[in-house]
Amino acid sequence: MWKRRWIVLSVIVIFIIAVMVFKTLDLKKTLERSMEGYASDVSDQLTGGISSQFASSLTAASLLADHASEYQDSQELADTLMKETEKTEFDSYAVIFSDGTAIYGDGAAEDLKTMPAIQDSFGKGPSVDCVEGQNLLFSVPLCRDGTVNGVFVGVRRKENMQALIQSESFAGKGLNCIVDSEGTVVISPTDVKPFLQLDDIFRSDTEDRSDITKMRDDWAAGRPGVYSFTAVDKSRLIMSYCPLGVNGWMLLTLVPADLLSQETDTYVFHTFFCLAGIILACGLFLAMVLRFYRVGRREMEKAAFTDPLTGGMNEAAFRMKYRSLAEKAPACTHAVIFLNIKNFKMMNENFGMKTGNDILIHIYKKIMENIREGETDARAGADHFFICMRENREDVIQSRVTRMTEAMNAFNEHAAIEYHLSAQWGVCVVDEPDLNIAVIQDRARIACRQYDGNSACCFYTPAMTQKIREEHELNALFDGSVENHDFQIYMQPKVRLSDGRPGGAEVLVRWFHPQKGRILPSEFIPLFEKSDNICRLDLYVFEEMCIFLYRCMQDNRELLPVSVNLSRVHFKNLNFLSEFVALKEKYRIPDGIIEIELTESILFDEQQRELVKETIVKMHEQGFLCSLDDFGVGFSSLALLKDFDIDTIKLDREFFMDITNSKARSIITGFIRLAKDMGIHVVAEGIETQEQIDFLKEADCELVQGYYYSKPLTVVKFEEWTASPRRLFPEGE
Repeated sequence: MWKRRWIVLSVIVIFIIAVMVFKTLDLKKTLERSMEGYASDVSDQLTGGISSQFASSLTAASLLADHASEYQDSQELADTLMKETEKTEFDSYAVIFSDGTAIYGDGAAEDLKTMPAIQDSFGKGPSVDCVEGQNLLFSVPLCRDGTVNGVFVGVRRKENMQALIQSESFAGKGLNCIVDSEGTVVISPTDVKPFLQLDDIFRSDTEDRSDITKMRDDWAAGRPGVYSFTAVDKSRLIMSYCPLGVNGWMLLTLVPADLLSQETDTYVFHTFFCLAGIILACGLFLAMVLRFYRVGRREMEKAAFTDPLTGGMNEAAFRMKYRSLAEKAPACTHAVIFLNIKNFKMMNENFGMKTGNDILIHIYKKIMENIREGETDARAGADHFFICMRENREDVIQSRVTRMTEAMNAFNEHAAIEYHLSAQWGVCVVDEPDLNIAVIQDRARIACRQYDGNSACCFYTPAMTQKIREEHELNALFDGSVENHDFQIYMQPKVRLSDGRPGGAEVLVRWFHPQKGRILPSEFIPLFEKSDNICRLDLYVFEEMCIFLYRCMQDNRELLPVSVNLSRVHFKNLNFLSEFVALKEKYRIPDGIIEIELTESILFDEQQRELVKETIVKMHEQGFLCSLDDFGVGFSSLALLKDFDIDTIKLDREFFMDITNSKARSIITGFIRLAKDMGIHVVAEGIETQEQIDFLKEADCELVQGYYYSKPLTVVKFEEWTASPRRLFPEGE
């Protein structure tokens, strides 16, 4: 019996060896063909990246040229450009004026103005050119008052460009080079020798002249291709060429043809050697296979149920352990707790991954020290942990959670720089032991997301799930409500204190759904700000406002300035303002009528600050006014008046809650006086009493907005209100 098995096994092994020998004979040719495709694909990807970089550099140069056109003083322009170019990939810059004068940054050659490419930019537009030393120039016309009066030139040095064309593919054995249509090197790699030998290769009589002719035709027509040849040193090489779409330049990629196959012979030898060893060790293998199976199974179980970082249980093991602990227990005897370490990614960025991992291990140990018999815990990945406690009283759970949080932060006692871990705890008391553990874990996660920091932890309630369902329902209703115009604009008047006449209005939005009735802004605005729906809603409200203003113009009625709120979510799209401009032009709204309101908090984001500043400039260029809502809430309000070109500030209603407070009155008076000195209009929000009105008149406030004069009104009621001589306390919402 065993003899037959040995014969069968031998036949199988011999057959496998024969097949492998047969396949190996054709392996090199197959690998070389694969290498051609691989080289072409990598070269094509790299070409796309380089072309994108060229386009990005021209875009950056255009932006800097636009920026440079705003300055008259040469020194101020030079200082500004030096700061701006530090944010780009340019190594230096130059500005060449049509009168022959020029401003040069560090490293820019002073003979740039004589170059044909620079002269061409005065009439032909943006261009890319190479100068001696393989530096690239990105030149863009500099326009002022619609006339080209100079050229902005961004310089990227040879070393910069060599890093751009360097590819990490081909195990470091590939070379890349940019050449022009004549084959002259534009940007060389660090080792240029192989490319300088190409002419000798093309003149070799050993190569197929038709392939060389095809390659030259491809270069002339700007087509990509691959060319395989034998080099002077008898080595086989593959050269892939791809057009960059700039000045007829091509990217050449040179790689060894045997890159994939050079280890084939060694591999075959090792394979045959291993097969021989397998035959000799076959008996031993059969004898030990059972033992290996058992050991492997234990290792697989360990890998499947052990967290590799902490060495404790992972989430899969936690679920199994929970079933053994809680499934047969009475209801409400256990609680599943979800722990999330807030902003842990920032800790990884500030202190490094190793420190972050050490802290996660520290957290796990402290949790283990605080759990009891019949309880368990596990790391669920990243900075998340699950705990199963044998508790049901909320006060006891909160007390234990507090002790765990304190234990986690115990490392601060001897730390030179304290860094407190902010823990968010969500708890689900298990009232249905038969419920799937995945559902219980989801409920604990839901409770964690509702954590507000006012208590040690947040306990799950069915209302939380209901809230999530309602949020999904509101999001699902959004598209239909926009199409059916269930969103309606309301106008809250602004009144001039000098004569009591209307001085404008703020446009607000209200949602009246046919089935759900009125939905409060406090319910849908925060929800829509979590998605792109808020941007669509802002555009909808903006267009409805434009329609109202257009109708006013058609009826020859006075156009009052109107303000509309703009969510900070829009600033994720760098070109968002174009959609608002298109609507303004569609309805032919005059300049200076529409005011866009930004909340003060948007200006505290350092990453967005420059973008917001540039956007405000563009708003003014397109005929919009810009106001700052909730002014005074932030901690650096006065600095904002200096840095941002704001037309109007709206004093937050918090200032007027206790108008009898002398400090509050002094602050308000100071704000109003300062704003007037800076030419900024002031609107007081949330005004409801005669006492507030009297004080604001005394403080010389320009406009007020609030229930004293009017609640937000429908468009029809707003038109009636503006036409009525008595405007106090109209019927509002």
